[in-house]
Amino acid sequence: MTLIDAGPLIALIDRGEPEHEACVACLARLTGPFLTTWPPFTEAMYLLGEAGGWRAQEALWIMLDQSDLQVIFQGPEHFQRIRALMQKYTDRPMDLADASLVCLAEQRGIQDIFTLDRRDFLTYRFAGRRPFRLWPET
Repeated sequence: MTLIDAGPLIALIDRGEPEHEACVACLARLTGPFLTTWPPFTEAMYLLGEAGGWRAQEALWIMLDQSDLQVIFQGPEHFQRIRALMQKYTDRPMDLADASLVCLAEQRGIQDIFTLDRRDFLTYRFAGRRPFRLWPET
């Protein structure tokens, strides 16, 4: 099980993204399911729409329908933890998408994250002091 951030979702679909090939190669090495939350999915959908219009957005919907990608919904019971994470990392600052993924990592005990946001996720910790294992590896 691997968390997936907005960056790889975009790069897997948009061949014009500099990290497209690296993300495709990384995806081939990982096994699903791939979990994300609504904020990174929304971010990817918006940015794909800006870059490639409906066709790019439709490709993300197809990925959701036909792959091991799952969008996990977080309810009000998670909002305080997400808020606390954003407050903890105000020096970065941590955005809502990242905080929701860290919260999900804590909920599910998931250490692996497929992200292009290496700088931030090398800083973030979950379940106390556990670091994330980042994909793609460099």
